[in-house]
Amino acid sequence: MADLADGESTEMQGSGAKPYVLKNTGGVYSCSCPAWRNQSVGIERRTCKHLKKLRGEAAELERIGSDPPEKVATETDGEDATPKVDMPLLLAESWKGDLDITGWWMSEKLDGVRAYWNGTTFLSRLGNEFFAPEWFTKGLPSTPLDGELWLDRKKFQRAVSIVRRRDRSEHWRELKYLVFDVPEMSAPFEERTAFLADQLGKASLEYVLAHRQEQCRGVDHLRDELARVEKLGGDAAAARVKIRGGPVVDAAQGETVSRWRSPGDRTCGGGGEA
Repeated sequence: MADLADGESTEMQGSGAKPYVLKNTGGVYSCSCPAWRNQSVGIERRTCKHLKKLRGEAAELERIGSDPPEKVATETDGEDATPKVDMPLLLAESWKGDLDITGWWMSEKLDGVRAYWNGTTFLSRLGNEFFAPEWFTKGLPSTPLDGELWLDRKKFQRAVSIVRRRDRSEHWRELKYLVFDVPEMSAPFEERTAFLADQLGKASLEYVLAHRQEQCRGVDHLRDELARVEKLGGDAAAARVKIRGGPVVDAAQGETVSRWRSPGDRTCGGGGEA
């Protein structure tokens, strides 16, 4: 059957006077017909008779999943959306400059898709499965990991279009899984990152890397790091920190994550990481 390359479009005559436009944008197929436009599911789960005619019904069912589409919570539903499963993930709050951040762990806040590896599969922050190919997850440990599926700076929409597909496509070769925590390991953050580096170093995985962490030397250092990230076109600098008032038990207790952007950036209001 015919297919569309990424970025390609074609026209197909329907019941209306004007032909419908079928497109492939980053692996997300669309049609300008009312049947496609009026569906209540995410655009990556939509199909129609015109797409099925173009690509074949089997290819379309493989792409969107053979089960009937259902409305599920998505990462754009906001912080109040209820996760389908309980995951020990830290969410960021805005840093207002009221704490001494010397000694905190600092990393670039990625503009990727938050992904929890539960030992067998990737889950979104709200518990929806990401259908990664077997070759992408091969060699990942059975230990749960917290990170982001990342393509590049300012490529968030492209990354989203890939991870929301259900056909375990070759487009996943564009992604990396950048890991920044071992959330269920009962140890201080420094020990968790050392364990992570050791595990990933032994595995030598092609698509998985430990996210770079650097200990903050103070506010000036944080400002310099933010300037570096912004110059590269990144999202922001996020600080991952051990609270000094008591022992750190695990990722869900005894630690906090703060994010900080330029003072004039209005998008830094309270909320969680992507």
